[in-house]
Amino acid sequence: MERTSMTTIGIIGAGEVGTAIAQAAIGLGYDVVIANSRGPETLQGLVEQLGPSARAGTAAEAAAAGDFAVIAVPLKLVNNIPVEQLAGKIVLDTNNYMTWRDGHYPQVDSGEKTIYELRQEQLPTSKIVQAFSHIQAPRMASRARPAGAPDRIAVPISSDHPEAITLVADLLDRIGFDIVDNSPLSEAWRSAPGQPAWAALNQQTKPQLIANLARARQVTPL
Repeated sequence: MERTSMTTIGIIGAGEVGTAIAQAAIGLGYDVVIANSRGPETLQGLVEQLGPSARAGTAAEAAAAGDFAVIAVPLKLVNNIPVEQLAGKIVLDTNNYMTWRDGHYPQVDSGEKTIYELRQEQLPTSKIVQAFSHIQAPRMASRARPAGAPDRIAVPISSDHPEAITLVADLLDRIGFDIVDNSPLSEAWRSAPGQPAWAALNQQTKPQLIANLARARQVTPL
């Protein structure tokens, strides 16, 4: 299997989404360092399941080890993600803003900022890209399709950094999904919960996603 020049992904968050991304990445030939909030010793079973290309670490260790990183945990208003270890790196943020889970963030509710802009402010030396926020973890494998398949679904990605878009577009294409570039981060509200693109989660083709993003209207988040 051909490997990319970037060979290790640091994944912060070992829930369903982080695990599904780890499985997909390992299938593409990446090594993975995965972390959770409870400590590496609690991830022994998951690492055994993922196989020899995976190892557990702290959040800081996963961030430092990765050529790029995935954040698969909700955003907190007080940053809990390693800043120094992610400096200069592309960071994929899988988060969605759910007020029933997160509470209300005034800047997001007012439309002043998206959650991804807030993440970028918390990690100012990193290159944040919204990614994997529109693929439900159990369907990451089952909905993947080869390029050109008529039922291949598309997902939105957003970033203020073109090189981040390039990396993530390539990664998602190789996993089995089309992408629509919905940059910059300030436009990510168009795919937020409550919007047409969100309602069509896991089932929209690229033309359908483009149309749904255009239909978006500012609404109060769920």
